[in-house]
Amino acid sequence: MDQPVVPHVVFLPFPAQGHVKPMLMLAELLSQAGFEATFINSNHIQDRLEHSTNIATMYGRFPKFQFRSIPDGLPSDHPRSGSSISQLLISNRDETRTEFRNLLVNLGQKNGRWEPPTCIIADGIMSFAIDIAEELTIPVITFRTFSACCTWTYFHLTKLIEEGEFPFQGDVDMDKTITCIPGLEGTLRCRDLPGICRLKEANDPLLQFFIKETAAMPRASGLILNTFDGLEASMVSKLGSFFSKIYTLGPLQGLFDTFAKSPSARTSFNGLLWKEDRGCITWLDSHPSRSVIYVSFGSLVGLFRDQLLEFWHGLVNSGKPFLWVLRSDSIIGEDGVSEVPLELKAATEERGCIVDWAPQEEVLAHPAIGGFLTHSGWNSTLESIFAGVPMICWPMLADQQVNSRCVSELWKTGFDMKDKCERAVIEKLVRDLMESDEIVKATDEIAGMARDSVKEGGSSYSNLQKLIEDIKSMSLAGKVSSSNAE
Repeated sequence: MDQPVVPHVVFLPFPAQGHVKPMLMLAELLSQAGFEATFINSNHIQDRLEHSTNIATMYGRFPKFQFRSIPDGLPSDHPRSGSSISQLLISNRDETRTEFRNLLVNLGQKNGRWEPPTCIIADGIMSFAIDIAEELTIPVITFRTFSACCTWTYFHLTKLIEEGEFPFQGDVDMDKTITCIPGLEGTLRCRDLPGICRLKEANDPLLQFFIKETAAMPRASGLILNTFDGLEASMVSKLGSFFSKIYTLGPLQGLFDTFAKSPSARTSFNGLLWKEDRGCITWLDSHPSRSVIYVSFGSLVGLFRDQLLEFWHGLVNSGKPFLWVLRSDSIIGEDGVSEVPLELKAATEERGCIVDWAPQEEVLAHPAIGGFLTHSGWNSTLESIFAGVPMICWPMLADQQVNSRCVSELWKTGFDMKDKCERAVIEKLVRDLMESDEIVKATDEIAGMARDSVKEGGSSYSNLQKLIEDIKSMSLAGKVSSSNAE
C-alpha cells in the first residue's frame, strides 16, 4: 500500500529580519499541517538565529523541519545593516544562486531517485529562485513581504519614471499628487512613493534591481501576501491582473495563534535575530491602560544623534510614559548616546524605559500601550493593526513611505510624520494620538476585521487552507510525474 504523500516545501527568504520573520511563521504553519519544510537562510542570518533563539525547540515540535544555509555574496565582516543593507540587494548573487541550485538538487536525490521538493516559496526579491525552479520543473510561489498597496505601487515604477514623477529633479513639490497609479489616484504624493524613488538617477542599479525583481514575480504560480482582504481587497483585486492565484494570509501572527496547539508555541522565535529584554513587560504591568507610547524603528533604521535628541525631547515633553527600543547599533556616528542632557536622563528614569530589543507582539498586545511611534515597516504596521494600537509613522526606506500614507489617509489609524523630526511636532502628535477617541475607534474597528480574518471561516484562514490544498495537489502531481518517468 502506497504511503501518503508528504509535501516538501522549500522556503527562501531575503536575508533580513523583516523578510525572514513572516516566512518563518508561514513555514511553521505548513509544518503544523504535517508538511516537510526546508528553510534556507543565509549563513549570516543562520549564525545569528542560532545565537539568539532555541532552534532545538523548533526541531522538537516539527521533526520534518530543517534549517539549511547558503552564502549571501558578501564578506563575513560586512555589517549588513543600516545604509549598507542596499549592498545585500545588489551584491554578486552568482554564488548564492549556484549554492541554492546545488542544495535543491541534493534535496531531490532520494534513494537513487529524483524526487524534487513539492514547491518553493521564495521571497519576491529573490527571482533567481524562479529561474532555477523553472529549470528543475519545480513549482514556485512568490511571497512579497510588502502590503498589497506597496506591491501594486512597485509594479508601476517604470510607469512613474515614464510619466516624469521621479527621479525628483530640482525644486520638487513633494506634496504633489500622483495620478498615474490606477486605484491610488489622489492618495499618494511624491513624498509617499517608495524610498527607492528618492534615488537621483533612473538607471541607478538599486532601482533597476527592484524593477527587474518585480517584473519576474508573475512567472510564479501564485503570490502570497501577509495582509487581509478586509484591509486591502481593492489592491489585491488589482494584483489579480498579474497573478492567477493570490493568497492573503495576514496577519500571520494571528493565523499562527489560531492554528497553534499551545499558546506558547512560537515564543522561542519572537525576537528572531535579537535578544529580547523581557523586563519591559514587568515595567508595563505597573502602568494604567492605554497610557504608554511604544517607540521602535525596527531592525534596520538608524538615527543621527540630533534626531535621537529630538525624539527624546519630544517624548519627554509629551508627559506620557514611554517604552523605547534603542538598538545597540541604532545611532549613526561615533558619539552614540554619550552626553545625554541631564534633564532627559532624569525624565527617563521617572517615566521611561529604554531597551535594546523588546518582544514587540507581546508589547503591542499589552493593555498599557496606547500608541506606537514606528518606522512603518510592514510587519510592525500589521502587528499594530492586529493589536488595535494607533500609530505615529516616521518612515525612512523601502515600503515604509507608502505604509505610513495608508495608515493616515486610507485606514485613519494614525498620523504620518514623514520627513519631519522636530521635538515640538513629536510632542504634539504623541499627545494627540493618545487622546484621540476618533483614531482609537477606527483602529479598534480594523483590529476587529483583522481578528475575524484569521478565525475559522475568515478570509485568511480560508486562504491558508486553500494554499495547503494547492500544495498537496502539487505533491500528488509530482508523484504521478515521477512514476511516469520511471
